[in-house]
Order: sequence, then structure tokens, then C-alpha cells
Amino acid sequence: MSQPGLIFKIIIGGDGGVGKTTMLHRYVNNEFIFDSKMTIGTDIFNKMITLKEGPVCALQLWDFGGQERFRFILDSFVKGAAGAFLMFDLTVFISFNNLPKWLNLVRNEDPTLPILLIGSKYDLIDSITVDDDLVWEFVEDNNICGYCKVSSKTGYNVNVAFESLVNTIIDYRNITKVDQSMEV
Repeated sequence: MSQPGLIFKIIIGGDGGVGKTTMLHRYVNNEFIFDSKMTIGTDIFNKMITLKEGPVCALQLWDFGGQERFRFILDSFVKGAAGAFLMFDLTVFISFNNLPKWLNLVRNEDPTLPILLIGSKYDLIDSITVDDDLVWEFVEDNNICGYCKVSSKTGYNVNVAFESLVNTIIDYRNITKVDQSMEV
């Protein structure tokens, strides 16, 4: 793969246990981890991608620890983000109810930061407790660029979610092929 034309810092927020680390392992390493460890503070993953009809992008993926006791250190890690995922567990309604806290955190530096909402654990379809209409209302009320259901276990929609957010960031920043040598 050639040198990246664009470098994007993407942050991932959501309650502990919603599957942030598992989704990142699926995306970066194409593997499902059964026993992920609790993220303390942040972990950073890196991935190079080439978009269709677009530039090579280097993604710096910042996995935020979801436990309340780590949130005080996350404010400083938001700085410089080009976009964000907000993630909730489709089978745990409280993780959806806690999204406003995460929204405030990830948009602390940029109130218009492009965000894609992720509903995780779609493979547990019989256990889903969060209604799509409620999710879409949250998306519309909070200027979120979209919503995607994923399964890190099966890989369903994981790559689609990342490509969608990266394309949204490129559109949001009005980046053209001429601008392919920049850090955002």
C-alpha cells in the first residue's frame, strides 16, 4: 500500500462492555476476540485503507475506556479528532440511554464533529431491546451523520461503518484529490 494521503484521528466512545474494543479488533485484524480486557483510559489502533475512487488514508483509532471512573481523562484525548463513533449495545437499553453523556464528551472540542452511531451485537437479534425509531430520533435530534448496526462476532457491517465514517469526514472537510497530503 502506498503512503497515506490523509491521516484521520477517529475516537470511539460508549459504555463499558458495548463492544468498542471487539469491533476494533474485527476491523483492524479481522478477528473476533472472545475475552477482551477492560480498556483503561484509551488504546490506539492503526489501520491503512484505500477508499474507492479516493486517497489512501491512515486511521488512528482511539478506543475510549467506557467505565465512568476513566472519563475524567478522556476530555484531553478528544482534541484533534476528525470524526467519532458512538457505540451502544442493542441488547442493553441503558447503554443507549447513556449516549448523551458520550455525545457531550466527543463533541467537547468540535460541536459539529462527524459522528456515526453504532448499534453493536446485531448477531443477538432475539435479544435486541432498543427500538430503531428511538435510535433514528436520537440521530436526527443530535445532528449525527448516520446509524449502523454491526456484529463484531460475524463481521456484519463493520467495514461498512468505517468506510461510511471516513467518507463522511472527507465530505465534511471538503477534501478533494488535490488535498491528499494533509493531517486532519
